[in-house]
Amino acid sequence: MDLTSTISARLTNLVARRRPSMARKATERHVEKYRSSGGRKGSTILGRPVFLLDVVGRSSGAVRPVMLMYVPRGKDLVIVASAGGSDTTPNWYRNLIAAGGGEVQVGADRWAVTVRQLETGPERDECWKLAASTYPGFDDYQTFTDRQIAIAVLERTQS
Repeated sequence: MDLTSTISARLTNLVARRRPSMARKATERHVEKYRSSGGRKGSTILGRPVFLLDVVGRSSGAVRPVMLMYVPRGKDLVIVASAGGSDTTPNWYRNLIAAGGGEVQVGADRWAVTVRQLETGPERDECWKLAASTYPGFDDYQTFTDRQIAIAVLERTQS
């Protein structure tokens, strides 16, 4: 585990728990920078690649964007609903599951995806290891909460 990831994980956890409005504002600014530059700006966090996921809100029907760590697995993307290790699953993940999918942007490329949750088993374990090797803070986040952090695979839809 590298020290930068551990410090980042602890700071993210603190902000997620104590100042969620600050986290939302930071995400809004990050999304705007990423969208307006066609994915050229804001494409990393702490030197690690990220991508944009747009999901439709369960209640509002509005598009809800979120920036997530880029964890490719073949043609799919692995996503981790860590919420910085807070005790509740993030709303974006609940929206994604309710909608059955969303739309991703990686750089300038956009495509629709379906979501497949990984509750238990070898595939979940493999995807967790892959995600944690991409961003070691995920392992820290799991130690901050009693909930099993949700993990899923985004699969490109055929068009």
